[in-house]
Amino acid sequence: MWRLNKVRHKAGRLGGSLEEFKLKKREHEKALRQARRDRQLVSKRLLLNEDEDQPELAISICLSFPQDVVTLFHTLQHSGPEREAHLKALSKALHDPTAQLTFIKQENSMHLLVGLLTGSNASCRLQAVRCLHELSHSSHANVAPACLPATPYLLTYLSGQSTKFTELCLYTLGNLCPESDAVKEKLLAQGIIPALASCIENQRHNLAVVEAVGFTLSQLLQAKDAAAKIIPLVLASSLPSHLLSVLTPDPKFGLAPAIECAWCLHYLTCRVLLAQGALLKCSCLLVSLGAAVAEGNKEDGMELLICPLLRCMGNLLSSCPVENLSTEVGDIHVVVALCALLQAYLQSQPALARESAWVLNNLTAHSSALCSALLTLNLVPGLIQLLPFSQGINTMILRVLANIAHKKKEFCVQLAHLGLLSALYATLKMADQEMVTLSMDVLFMLVVSGPQVAEEFVKQGGLLLIEAIQYNSEGEIRRRATYLLEHHLVSYSSYSIQSK
Repeated sequence: MWRLNKVRHKAGRLGGSLEEFKLKKREHEKALRQARRDRQLVSKRLLLNEDEDQPELAISICLSFPQDVVTLFHTLQHSGPEREAHLKALSKALHDPTAQLTFIKQENSMHLLVGLLTGSNASCRLQAVRCLHELSHSSHANVAPACLPATPYLLTYLSGQSTKFTELCLYTLGNLCPESDAVKEKLLAQGIIPALASCIENQRHNLAVVEAVGFTLSQLLQAKDAAAKIIPLVLASSLPSHLLSVLTPDPKFGLAPAIECAWCLHYLTCRVLLAQGALLKCSCLLVSLGAAVAEGNKEDGMELLICPLLRCMGNLLSSCPVENLSTEVGDIHVVVALCALLQAYLQSQPALARESAWVLNNLTAHSSALCSALLTLNLVPGLIQLLPFSQGINTMILRVLANIAHKKKEFCVQLAHLGLLSALYATLKMADQEMVTLSMDVLFMLVVSGPQVAEEFVKQGGLLLIEAIQYNSEGEIRRRATYLLEHHLVSYSSYSIQSK
């Protein structure tokens, strides 16, 4: 059963109990992921401190005055047995935005944290990175640059600490990435790309760490200059192959790591990924997900993985040589999966349905085999039924049907027998000019495929409809209607009069 594995999800600030505390942050994280369906989104993550089993205490400290941060800072400058406790108190106090600014303004404050981060006391190291993690979550522009002295050590610690420590380092780095060009340039110079590659290679069986690596990398890849400065470094590393390995059809692996890595692949889409089998990997996983959805399994969070997979596959198809398409895509049942996703999310998530139709369009544009599969597997009637839907879904579906019609005259005859002519009769009356233009194109291919199709269209009153379009339309639509009448339908005019 597909599910979104709960690998120590992040916590929110407030809540009446620890469970509410966790739940609110999970809901917030899901909302952030859902927002990425329609646009790129740089977001920050805050890891739950599982030691805080008293949320009420955390909240009261969170709302304390900045003077408490100053007191804790001065106290921490002197070693003692209570240093770990003071660091815990500081990390909680740094929940407050004002306290964050107060702390970085203290002379040598970052030097103190770096000293504790690199010290011999493992507990203090953990609490020090928690403090840095809180600071990285700040919305103030001045805080991220202040954290730069700690970043070389955060990168170094990606190679051999506990899962909890590694996660904190990764999410801290991920939060810092998008803050400014200076921070990003510094992280690139310090070797964040090879560090992430080494981390995911060493921890590839650790779901929590893999998810965190995906998040941090996706933050980097959304930079405006990523194409020039970041993507070449990523492609030259081992990261692409590791990202692809996460796209497994095994539902036990969980969705969360796959979601983050799929977004990375979406931002990376290029011929290099194609050569590494990315298209086949995406296709196989979509077949698995489509089968689950067709069986009625729409687990919470599944759509968050489907969206980046669709975008990645759709973009890769535009780079795939036509002669390699069958090999790269693999199983023709991917069209079954896409149609299942289309139907399943049509009402609840129309944007996702539109993405599915877009990939189906890209698949059928250059493949007679996949067009034939849609007909053979009896998927076309379901597509025709979607033509009345708006939100860009019907135009994309009509493009898919146009791809099928364009391939062979035999396909045109089959489409007509499946009811496409009567559907076009309805779409030609739509107010959407793009739909009317596309409908004219498809109708032209059907009519020229054989006299039986043209005759059937006229029987359905099509001649009068095209004459009305010619009379009432302007520009390209009028020219197409005129050409269709004069060259392909005029010989059926007497039949139309007799059949009234």
